[in-house]
Amino acid sequence: MKIIQKEILSDVQGVKVVKIKVLAPEIAAKARPGQFVVLMINDKGERIPLTVVDKGAQDITLIFQEAGYTTRLLSGLKVGDSLYALVGPLGHATHTGNLGQVIIVGGGVGLAEILPVARALKAAGSRVTTIVGARSKELLILEKELKDASDEFYVTTDDGSYQRKGFTTDVLGELLKKAKYDLVYAVGPIAMMKRVADVTKPSATKTIVSLNALMVDATGMCGCCRVDVAGETKFSCVDGPEFDGHLVDWQGLTNRNKVYADKEKHICQLLKG
Repeated sequence: MKIIQKEILSDVQGVKVVKIKVLAPEIAAKARPGQFVVLMINDKGERIPLTVVDKGAQDITLIFQEAGYTTRLLSGLKVGDSLYALVGPLGHATHTGNLGQVIIVGGGVGLAEILPVARALKAAGSRVTTIVGARSKELLILEKELKDASDEFYVTTDDGSYQRKGFTTDVLGELLKKAKYDLVYAVGPIAMMKRVADVTKPSATKTIVSLNALMVDATGMCGCCRVDVAGETKFSCVDGPEFDGHLVDWQGLTNRNKVYADKEKHICQLLKG
């Protein structure tokens, strides 16, 4: 569980995104697109889930954004440091056969999560159209890698500093009006995924979202990551992380993900002080 490589992908506008490569041969041997790991930095720390972005024969690649106390600690680790614990692969893998015409939508650090899915779908024969979004050009990550994994590639930025000004769902709506697609797959902020589901619903386009719900044990024991899907309680860790976007209770998910917001803000302020 030693960190063998580290790279800062972005560190502007108060947003820091880090890529690390961790020695984990057993996880690397089994991990598939869409799955994740849970790690602990020390024996008193919390467990956090991170998607397996890539893998080698002996290692896995993880990408994360500094968002709270634990991700700041993780960002502070150096090459040669070791994680206290690493469990995985967890969750159900993405179905990545030849699915026909597919649109993949990613926003923010969610671009890291769509990369392995895009690669696997294209390798299986699907025609992949990828739409990515960031607040600005400086915050856009993995552009070359995602472009290489796509048949069509679109970039939007909130401020118009690169490519098209606007949101991923603007492009999505236009594409759905021009042609029929077999699947839309989305990963990013909850508000973005909800909007994707809203845009695809009128055309009844199958929409899969990968939920970044809060997790604690990540084995279905604690219930922290529960989400209502079609009126039934599901656990993101063992039933997901992917669900039908048209059936998710988005307001409930949004509310649950804010449970610890005040505590995270407080501890981060203490760190700055």
